[in-house]
Amino acid sequence: MKLKTKLIHGGIDGDEHTGAVSVPIYQVSTYKQDAIGQHRGFEYSRTGNPTRHACEALIAEIEGGTRGFAFGSGMAAISAIVMLFKAGDHFIVGDDVYGGTYRVLSHVFDRFGIEVTYVNTSHLADIEAAIQDNTKAVFLETPSNPLLKVSDIPAVADLCKDKGLMLIVDNTFMTPYWQNPLQLGADIVTHSATKYLGGHSDVVAGLAVVKDEELGEQLHHVQNSVGGVLGPQDSWILIRGIKTLGIRMQEHEENTRQIVDFLTKRDDVKAVFYPGLKDHPGHDIQTKQSRGFGGMLSFDVGSGERAEQVLSRVKYFTLAESLGAVESLISVPAKMTHASIPAERRAELGISDGLVRISVGLEDIEDLIEDLTQALEG
Repeated sequence: MKLKTKLIHGGIDGDEHTGAVSVPIYQVSTYKQDAIGQHRGFEYSRTGNPTRHACEALIAEIEGGTRGFAFGSGMAAISAIVMLFKAGDHFIVGDDVYGGTYRVLSHVFDRFGIEVTYVNTSHLADIEAAIQDNTKAVFLETPSNPLLKVSDIPAVADLCKDKGLMLIVDNTFMTPYWQNPLQLGADIVTHSATKYLGGHSDVVAGLAVVKDEELGEQLHHVQNSVGGVLGPQDSWILIRGIKTLGIRMQEHEENTRQIVDFLTKRDDVKAVFYPGLKDHPGHDIQTKQSRGFGGMLSFDVGSGERAEQVLSRVKYFTLAESLGAVESLISVPAKMTHASIPAERRAELGISDGLVRISVGLEDIEDLIEDLTQALEG
């Protein structure tokens, strides 16, 4: 089954009981048992719900894993993964991860004894140098948020296997349509499904997929115990969004290519960050491990003041946090998604006040370029 077909017919396709083409929304909390301890696959909706199960089966199939899990948000998914570990365990994490990931690791899980070292995961030597006796896992985003740095998933996976570490990859930017980290050697892949997988700014959700059954049992134990599960209506909305993921990702990327071409020709733009550019440091690796380059880009307009001016002038780009929707979204990471990272650390990473991040939507590309032109020129 090809990927576009799998997006529509993967997992649990329709409803065998009624013939409904769409998986029903099972708005139910508990289930009648035939006898004590004898249920029909479901007993309580925190543990399992048919609609959520269909969503989890779908993401597992399209990511190429053994088992999928749906959570109430991307951060709930990441938190459940961290809960697989114990006090005193050490993580190596990408140095420009999403601000919410930084916040939960540095200001929540630090209270429970989880130790973290942040490194540039696009440099394999930096990862290896950060390994300690108590290191248990490497967590990376590729491309990263917001600088679009690319990490070599197979190379990092080989290092983790050699050192006995778990590799966790946030695949939100690429989605399973362009990139499959489990097939490249990762142990767990996670998504903020709020973004491209939902795709319409109408659902908050998180997904995780594991490579093997044993790890799946462990993660399900955490999911069931902590209870941060995705509700049936949101699960249904997410399934519906995934069905159109292929055609959306192709259009996102085509629009992005044209905007990148427009921005790189402008003298008033200091830098453009996009792995599809041939002079991007991670271009060759991205070409090798992914089938596309995605719909996210960042560019530096020189100062925080100018960035604010640009964002105040745009008409078709919505000033908002989040990404991956049919609408084009625009933000300043230093003031929005990455504000929880200390200013001095942002400066070290290159997340300047003049850095603008765009999630390119599905509007007509001529309208988008005209909008950016008038916003930049004022």
